[in-house]
Amino acid sequence: MNRIVAGAAALNQIPLDWSGNARRAGAAVAEARELGVGWLCLPELALTGYGCEDMFLSPEVGERALATLLEFAPQCRGMVVAVGLPLWFESSVYNAVAIIIDGEVEGFVAKQNLAGDGLHYEPRWFKAWPEGRVERVPVGVREVPLGDLVFDIGGVRLGFEICEDAWVADRPGTRLARRGVDLIFNPSASHFAFGKQLVRERFVLEGSRAFACGYVYANLLGNEAGRIIYDGGTVIACGGDYVAEGRRFSFQDHVVTAATIDLNRTRLHRARQVSHRPLMGEPAELTVKSAFTPGWRGPFTTAFSQASHAADLKEEEFARVMALGLFDYLRKSYSGGFVVSLSGGADSAAVSVLVKLMVDLAITDLGEEGFRKKLGHIRFDGRPLMEQLLSCVYQSTRNSGETTRNAAETVARAIGASYQEWDVDALVEGYRLMVEEGIGRELSWETDDLALQNIQARVRAPGVWMLTNIRNALLLSTSNRSEAAVGYATMDGDTAGGLSPISGIDKAFLRQWLRWMETTGVAPDILPIPELNVINVQAPTAELRPSEDKQTDESDLMPYPVLDVIEKLAIRDKKLPVEVWELMCETHADYDKESLRAWVIKFFRLWSRNQWKRERYAPGFHVDDKNLDPKTWCRFPILSSGFRDELAELEKR
Repeated sequence: MNRIVAGAAALNQIPLDWSGNARRAGAAVAEARELGVGWLCLPELALTGYGCEDMFLSPEVGERALATLLEFAPQCRGMVVAVGLPLWFESSVYNAVAIIIDGEVEGFVAKQNLAGDGLHYEPRWFKAWPEGRVERVPVGVREVPLGDLVFDIGGVRLGFEICEDAWVADRPGTRLARRGVDLIFNPSASHFAFGKQLVRERFVLEGSRAFACGYVYANLLGNEAGRIIYDGGTVIACGGDYVAEGRRFSFQDHVVTAATIDLNRTRLHRARQVSHRPLMGEPAELTVKSAFTPGWRGPFTTAFSQASHAADLKEEEFARVMALGLFDYLRKSYSGGFVVSLSGGADSAAVSVLVKLMVDLAITDLGEEGFRKKLGHIRFDGRPLMEQLLSCVYQSTRNSGETTRNAAETVARAIGASYQEWDVDALVEGYRLMVEEGIGRELSWETDDLALQNIQARVRAPGVWMLTNIRNALLLSTSNRSEAAVGYATMDGDTAGGLSPISGIDKAFLRQWLRWMETTGVAPDILPIPELNVINVQAPTAELRPSEDKQTDESDLMPYPVLDVIEKLAIRDKKLPVEVWELMCETHADYDKESLRAWVIKFFRLWSRNQWKRERYAPGFHVDDKNLDPKTWCRFPILSSGFRDELAELEKR
């Protein structure tokens, strides 16, 4: 066999959705068969979903996964298919891939390098499989091998790197190359992060070149379990060259990418490698042999799997991934739509525009009929879709201005959302009078500034929650990462909500993105929204103090771009105050050293005091390596010294 047609599928799965996950995997297999694919790689843990968390430790989940595999396998007749699942062996759980040959499970390969950094907790649930070890496990009425296996199928040698295996320095692929593999499958669950697709492409291309083989990379797709979004981005390479890449950010249940791989080309390349040292004397049990040969329907054209770099810009990646994340959260939570307390500022405007992009991009991909079918739990009426799916409310007090009111209405009308205006000043005054009577004195801005600001934000929550309940919708919180870092948010006020989509995004980038949406838009699908100019010309403000104070966020805190850099150095890079200040002095010479010192001190003090707030934020989307979510990425003690000694040292410098 000189040429084979190999494929990779991106699947949009749901944790523990046994029938649904199997159905979507089966649909991908059926499409691949129609395309002439003989060798198909499905994603890591595809049968259970990657985000099952501690349920991976349930023996019943392991039993159900194996039963689902046995029901799924006959759908793969005439093909070689790899699919991921958790596998129990000797009272331990392994992150495994089942190899199905002509409808029969013929073996399992277990992951050797577990992802345990950032938002990954695989060592909590799985054991790493040792190199060179093979055991046997019961599957139905048979026993099949489990371990560090190569599969010789009709003369084609197939090996595996499972997600993290390809990200480490000592890749299994190095040894697989010495074992003479023709093809490497990489079933992955690789979450989206800005610019990450380029890294994936590099290790796939370099793997195919250095290992002289075909390389097939599969990935999950969509918002699987709530916080993590997968962008798909399947890649097929051969001998160091691209063969095909799957479309990213799709709203479909699956995306199949297929291409022809010339085995003689890779074998020739391997034979020419002076550095290639075949592994001699390998134990026979490390190779599973099968005489099966998948049918050949070539030459295959890659018209079905065009390379896609639709989101090279960070701004466009952000637009597409957030739209996909919101769409899946909406349908998988069975919510009737979204509600946003629209303040007329950048954060709530950005959240509202993201809902608009969700609708427009999903309809572009699925068509309106497919869009409505995917949201089949919603009883659509005769209103426009945006008006039904997004309700915006502007809630004013005596400290609100005409600028923000006009901005809120302008944005809501521009994106087609339902829009209301509520005057909540009487509620604020009611609380103020009640508390004044209780404590026996009048409140004033001189003595009670923080309390008088916060009551305005908190008063806005109950009514918008009530509207959310009436509409069986999901309230979106509008707090960003910069605010979370320094606690510049009112708990149970602007943080109120069931989902906080921009809690992982810094304010400086949000403002940049809104300007991009005003002038550029998501080409070629979505036009810009010029009405966003009413947001972009404003200086960000909480608008909670009397208007004569001319309150702005940056006067309360520091310039947002400065805050973002301090946060990156202090939290992402784990540098202490003195070094942060020294680095800021080197890179921000346009500010005087005393201002930079004051801002660094303010940041560390506010960061330490406000961990309790970050612990209470609604779930947010993880999109880069600067996330502050303490449940998935950035752990910090709720109580600490607050860098007291380190800040004292900085004050003396």
